Amino acid sequence: MKTYGLIGRNISYSFSRNFFKKKFLDEHIPAVYLNYDLAKPGEIEKILKDNPEIAGLSVTIPYKQEIIPFLDQLNPIAAQIGAVNTIKIEKNGKLTGYNTDYYGFMKSLKPYLQKQHTNALILGTGGASKAVAYALNKLNIRYKFVSRNPTAGNFTYSELNKEDLENHKLIINCTPLGTHPNISNYPPIPTNYITKAHLVFDLIYNPPISALLKQALQQQATVVNGQLMLELQAEKAWEIWNS
Repeated sequence: MKTYGLIGRNISYSFSRNFFKKKFLDEHIPAVYLNYDLAKPGEIEKILKDNPEIAGLSVTIPYKQEIIPFLDQLNPIAAQIGAVNTIKIEKNGKLTGYNTDYYGFMKSLKPYLQKQHTNALILGTGGASKAVAYALNKLNIRYKFVSRNPTAGNFTYSELNKEDLENHKLIINCTPLGTHPNISNYPPIPTNYITKAHLVFDLIYNPPISALLKQALQQQATVVNGQLMLELQAEKAWEIWNS
């Protein structure tokens, strides 16, 4: 039976497995979707050797960048982004890396954008943040990254102030802070400066309203979680695997 799967670390909570299980049932597709919890990204080679029935893989935290050296080639968009969340196994056995996160994010963000959302803060600098940055470039939205460590032209959490939030009315959380079971966590930004003119997008989907989104709602901001983004990127991955 054709097998698809997710590679990552500590992924028992996975969205993808439940999504594809339901899809396969609803659409009568004779396939299974399994989690492959890897201690290190290089274990993908053994997974594929031991499971020749694997027809496609998704990639999640923390391997969206670390998996790249183990692939044979990158789709041009994935190469530009510098992160992979989808692996296609070609007919000749070669592995091609794709990124469908940017697509899911862009499609789910666009309906909420208003004229004031011209500058964004991207919280986090991992693989997901790179896909978000690519999408914002496509939408002509300027952005700065926010992280714990200082980098040229970007912010650290500790230096964010009222003026910074006034000047960036789109805030996107690309960190896992607040994911179940640690639902009280959120990135340490000064949420008291969020206003009703802000749009706060949290890539987290479990819980549906993260601690960050709760804070933003208290400030009357518009909020969006990552559920639709995940569904859209998964459907795009399915297209790639079967193209």
